[in-house]
Amino acid sequence: MTDVTLEKAPQAALGYVPVQHSALKNADIIPMSLRSVHFVMPGGVDDPATPSGGNAYDRRVSLDLPGFGWQVHKHAVAGEWPRPGATARAELARVLRELPDGTVVLMDGLVACGVPEIVVPEAERLGIAVLVHLPLGDETGLEPLLAAELDAKERTVLRAVPAVIATSDWAVRRLVSHHGLAPDRVHVAAPGADIAPPAPGTDGVSRLLCVAAVTPRKGQHRLVEALAAVRDLPWSCSCVGGLGQDPEYVAGLRSLIGKYGLEDRLHLAGPQAGAELDASYAAADLMVLTSYAETYGMAVTEALARGIPVLATDVGGLPEAVGRAPDGGVPGILVPPEDPAALAAELRGWFGEADVRRRLKAAARGRRAALDGWATTARSLAGVLSRLPSEPRRAA
Repeated sequence: MTDVTLEKAPQAALGYVPVQHSALKNADIIPMSLRSVHFVMPGGVDDPATPSGGNAYDRRVSLDLPGFGWQVHKHAVAGEWPRPGATARAELARVLRELPDGTVVLMDGLVACGVPEIVVPEAERLGIAVLVHLPLGDETGLEPLLAAELDAKERTVLRAVPAVIATSDWAVRRLVSHHGLAPDRVHVAAPGADIAPPAPGTDGVSRLLCVAAVTPRKGQHRLVEALAAVRDLPWSCSCVGGLGQDPEYVAGLRSLIGKYGLEDRLHLAGPQAGAELDASYAAADLMVLTSYAETYGMAVTEALARGIPVLATDVGGLPEAVGRAPDGGVPGILVPPEDPAALAAELRGWFGEADVRRRLKAAARGRRAALDGWATTARSLAGVLSRLPSEPRRAA
């Protein structure tokens, strides 16, 4: 006989059971019978050589959604998204075509938004929600005509589906205003963070860490310029992130590092995960991020989850990711995105003013304790999925 306490008995009588999920802060109540969601994502989502915040988000919520009543069926479709070749297009069309009418589908926007001719017709019979990690036209370095083409395709897709999910309040506002979407169809599910042991750092000041794929959008060249301007200070910096997305940019960055003679102090470490990435965070005294565009900034909250202060550009959703400690303290410094001199000045302040470091570190510790976990993300997603239409919007 199942041991059911009086407190849980009413829930058990309604067909619910308490479960302890590893990602949840407390025991949650979930349905005994899970609903199904088919999650369509990029083929490289599990490739450790090409880590990204979007891939990490997709993997994590796939694990956590069952805790909120949704069994996840993953469909990782290989291709050069958002501009796939014929094989990838045919595979995506097949995946969607074979799903029964009324199926709940969650699609990564990188896959969905560049192929309206495939997605839009299926949106008439499937309950599709599109998860936008970054608007396609916001990627740095695109030719203007290509950016405009991708932007138009994304608009067509997002206007056709019943629900759009963004990763910050800023991104919700951006999508609503830019694409003319109905506000009640665009929802936020911000990335969570796993609280980790406080980072001991190196000496409390000199070890800098940048975690981001080495691409034009992440702007590491601006970090190099700023560090070159403070080469008299005793810093060292590790740039952790994939090196394969834009080889031309990586080559230019290496040349710039050599130009300033920083090879022994600024290291392109390549992609890291697991214990290796944990070790990089543990050694860090200050997180630096010089992006041109971010809808949120998961690397920022990963640093704050370890009590590491942040120096970042004031773009997109990064201010939300930095946030505030419960006492109002700000655990980071935000600088204009086109001003390496401002970045250099803040680095001098970090090194030269002990009071600044103490204030930022205290705020980072407070923010660490107040960060939402991934359970909050999964709960938000589950709420959106539960409201998707379960019947086709036209006869099959």
